[in-house]
Amino acid sequence: MDSVYLVLQNGMAFSGHPIGAWGNTEQAAASVGELVFTTGMTGYLETLTDPSYAGQIILQTFPMIGNYGLIPQDFEGDCFAKGYVVRELCGSPSNFRSEGDLDSFLNERGIPGICGVDTRAITRIIREEGVMNACLCREIPADLAPVQRYRVEKVVPMVSTRHSIRFPADAVCTGASGHHVVLVDYGAKRNIIRSLTSRGCRVTLVPHDTPAEEILAMDPDGVMLSNGPGDPAENVYEVAQIRKLVGQVPVFGICLGHQLCALAMGGETYKLKYGHRGANQPVTDGRRTWITTQNHGYAVRNESVEGIAGLSFWNANDRSCEGLEYPGKKCFTVQFHPEACAGPHDTGFLFDRFLAMMNGEEGANA
Repeated sequence: MDSVYLVLQNGMAFSGHPIGAWGNTEQAAASVGELVFTTGMTGYLETLTDPSYAGQIILQTFPMIGNYGLIPQDFEGDCFAKGYVVRELCGSPSNFRSEGDLDSFLNERGIPGICGVDTRAITRIIREEGVMNACLCREIPADLAPVQRYRVEKVVPMVSTRHSIRFPADAVCTGASGHHVVLVDYGAKRNIIRSLTSRGCRVTLVPHDTPAEEILAMDPDGVMLSNGPGDPAENVYEVAQIRKLVGQVPVFGICLGHQLCALAMGGETYKLKYGHRGANQPVTDGRRTWITTQNHGYAVRNESVEGIAGLSFWNANDRSCEGLEYPGKKCFTVQFHPEACAGPHDTGFLFDRFLAMMNGEEGANA
């Protein structure tokens, strides 16, 4: 089998075997992206189809990937990753729901990858030196300047829906609410929609750049701000629209939505050294700790929201901001994924809190 390389922007190179789409044999460089690692032991399908990975090369720290095959029902969206790095790729998956193998999935979507590399060693480099760019290539490039210049930019418009889409409430659900929720799509995972429709909500998914006035004209009972990729500070127009929404209608933000809301209210964001990605991230409110699924490289600066919002959750490892409540604004946001799939469902109660807020129940309003 031919050898290919993962080359980091600092010049370190790792030799392995090609998986996925590599084009013709004369093509030297298959892809350039920001290399990040995720620690999930399961959920590789959800990871690959999470739009929040747009512009990034994904490294899985779990050693064997692909053992339960390809299950389209578990996809969270389209695949926008720039590449895929694994220790060992299972070529003979076994699962009663499987409809194919992971290598075919990568090929069909034009995603190049590499297997047979020391993912533990690469993860240590990222943890010590921070997230960096990398390229997947057939030959080690003499000039790494193009790799070093790469930036994940303008990815929200790329992953967002182009048109509004309506989703009815589930026909069979517990305690049907009848609420209408507008979900602003910055790269929304499908399980956010499922988490709302299973609770009896009608959902209207709208593009990232939908004006606040248009959203309010839909007469929503609540607005959800979705997850998504990239630097939150880049989305100036989206932030301006959120500023017009907060205080007008109950708002619940997740991941990028959490960051954009903080920016809209006067806070600041910053880039983490290597981010939080995986299904084992602990968050706490000072009384109790939950294990959560996360996928983000930026965070809200804690001190920037003092006097603006209350810190409701923080990361138990590095004390970075994981949740905010805006007093009197009917608005709360979290950095982690309460709709986690795959991952722990410990914080799914936050969707119930959003419903209670839309019901106008006392104690539910932030």
